[in-house]
Parts: sequence; structure tokens; C-alpha cells
Amino acid sequence: MVSFTDTAIKQLSNSIDPGDFIRIGVRGGGCSGMSYFMNIVTEFDENIDKLFEFDNLKICIDKKSVFMLSETIVDYVVGLSSSGFKFNNSRATNTCGCGESFSC
Repeated sequence: MVSFTDTAIKQLSNSIDPGDFIRIGVRGGGCSGMSYFMNIVTEFDENIDKLFEFDNLKICIDKKSVFMLSETIVDYVVGLSSSGFKFNNSRATNTCGCGESFSC
């Protein structure tokens, strides 16, 4: 199952309105073959998505992405030149230099 650090949960919770969901998933693209995505949505489809809840934060993941993200920890990191969400995916066998894409 995908998991989130406390820092990521806090950052996401501060970014959404009540009733919103965070959609995360995997799609083809990027220099390593697959890339992560994350966005805010107001609905989810029970036939397509699995719903997870972390401290009242509702996360929906399409069933195709659940396997690829099953051992992933999502973190929020702050650096000197940038900050953002980082996907630490133990299933990834190769990642690009910027960390935005991966392959399994």
C-alpha cells in the first residue's frame, strides 16, 4: 500500500478544500518510461479508483496505478533551491536524474 509521511499529509491537507480528494497515479512518459502525477479532484469513480484515507485526507488511486505505487512512500521535501513532493518507490528499478520518472 502507498504511504505518506506526516510532512506530506500536512502539506496536502493545507492545499485542499473540505470534500476534495487527492488523485495520484502513474502514466506513461518521462525519460525513464513512467511518471507520477498528483492533482486535486472533487470526485472519484468507485469502479476505477481505490480510496485510501490518511488522517482525514482522502487519496484516490486508479486501480492500474495501485500496483505500481504499492510500496511507495510519498514525502514532502524542502531544499535550498526547490521544494515539492517526492515519490520513494521501492518497486522502481531505474529513475531519471530529476526523479520525475521511473521504470520497473
